[in-house]
Amino acid sequence: MSDADARNRRLVDDLTAAGLLPDRWRPAFLAMPRHRFVPDVIWADADGGGFTARRRRDDPAVWLETVYRDGPIVTQVDDGATPDTETGRLVTSSISKPSIVAGMLAYLQVEDGMRILEIGTGTGWNAALMAARLGEQNVITVEVDAVLAERARKALADAGVLPTVVTGDGAEGHAHGAPYDRVIATASVQEVPYSWVAQTRPGGVILAPWGTAFDDGALVRLVVDENGAAYGRFVDNTVAFMRLRAHRAPRPEPPVDLAGAAESTTALHPDAVAWDDLNASFAVGARLPDVSRRFVDADDGGDDFTFWAFAGASWACVEVADGASRYKVRQYGPRALWSEIEAAYRWWEGLDRPETGRFGLAVFRDHQYVYLDSLDNPVSSSAA
Repeated sequence: MSDADARNRRLVDDLTAAGLLPDRWRPAFLAMPRHRFVPDVIWADADGGGFTARRRRDDPAVWLETVYRDGPIVTQVDDGATPDTETGRLVTSSISKPSIVAGMLAYLQVEDGMRILEIGTGTGWNAALMAARLGEQNVITVEVDAVLAERARKALADAGVLPTVVTGDGAEGHAHGAPYDRVIATASVQEVPYSWVAQTRPGGVILAPWGTAFDDGALVRLVVDENGAAYGRFVDNTVAFMRLRAHRAPRPEPPVDLAGAAESTTALHPDAVAWDDLNASFAVGARLPDVSRRFVDADDGGDDFTFWAFAGASWACVEVADGASRYKVRQYGPRALWSEIEAAYRWWEGLDRPETGRFGLAVFRDHQYVYLDSLDNPVSSSAA
């Protein structure tokens, strides 16, 4: 047994022991080891920010060790525009953490003979696992990036499986192969495309990473009904996937000129709404899905920082000084964004801090909404 195969077996054993890998998926993970799908050039955090290339040929042992850690691996930056001799800025494709892959496949609850549509082929590893489990003829996977799609086709062929790899926009699904028993997305969405619902048979399941401009870490499991709607609960809030390209959230830069902003103070620390508790940040994002946020550290490298929020022509910032008990707030534009964020947080607190699993998502042809506990208790809604 090669070192790579031995590492893969240890990974499979670890996932099984942790209860993440159902017995029926174990043969697929053994047959489709992760190293066959990780490209020779991967990307890691660079000193000073951004990402720098790590080449297999430069240190094969370190490359292999990285492959078999239980962590994600960045496989593309800047939509492939940055050469591996330069520093990348934006992660645009990765191979997911093995425990996350195993957990999501378990949530699908597949049965023999089911047909699956995957949104976001990436390296092809997830498609390979599903093809090994269900048969290559039952797996269709869609990848928007033509270079990544072709690389995945080769990796899949080299591994001995040939699911259908479609180069196209995953938001449109793939109507030619419908209906599907399962749809699984490996890219995050702010709204579930209705095409996925329309292409899933009644009783079928859609599993998708979901997020708002404020918070992007939830996983929703929907079941399609006889009337062409889909409903289901959020089953995790610890997954962070890159967005579908059409769903990428803007990242505004903080304004240089703060003149004209209304000033006040708050006792609520920004970490409470956007850092310390994943349930809180999910709930605030569900109430304010169009509000984005970011943290900017102080220039002196200390513990001080500024929290920023943005929506349309409005912005707000909260200046946090280490050890302070109240924090300076500035708000500008037609909306008082920090006031809205604080109100959303107090709403969540007033409901006894519900966990993300109490929230669900309902998707219809012309609209969708987040609800709490029951379909008749909407939290926020949007046009589909």
